[in-house]
Amino acid sequence: MQTKTRMNVYFDPDLLKKVEALALRRNISKSAVIEAAVASFLSADASERLEAVFARRMDRIGRQIDGLDEDLAIVGETLSLFIRFWLTITPPLPDSAQASARAKGAERFEGFLQTLGRRLATGDRFLKELSRDVDANQEEVKART
Repeated sequence: MQTKTRMNVYFDPDLLKKVEALALRRNISKSAVIEAAVASFLSADASERLEAVFARRMDRIGRQIDGLDEDLAIVGETLSLFIRFWLTITPPLPDSAQASARAKGAERFEGFLQTLGRRLATGDRFLKELSRDVDANQEEVKART
């Protein structure tokens, strides 16, 4: 049987509240929380564990950045293809039609901004929609073959 030695220590009141809260959440004694914290602090492999935690976090962040990089590349390609297509098929307007075209363009742009605002508010994203459409098309192709 292991005997424990009593020790009186003083804590900042805010730190003690955190210790008490953790003890309640884990359903263990405050002494057990303090003992585990001191043991971890004095452990020789504490720095290695901390390094491993940071390495895992950095790996996760790296994967997230890779995903964002891919999404950004898709958005760039989509925009460039749209601009090329639009410039290719849109004929120049005569001077007499430009004023009405500007008015219609302003009206359409306002509608575009409202639609964009709704999509952003609901979390509906083009890239998610695109991946769902691509997956559905691939399943259709597999079903036909």
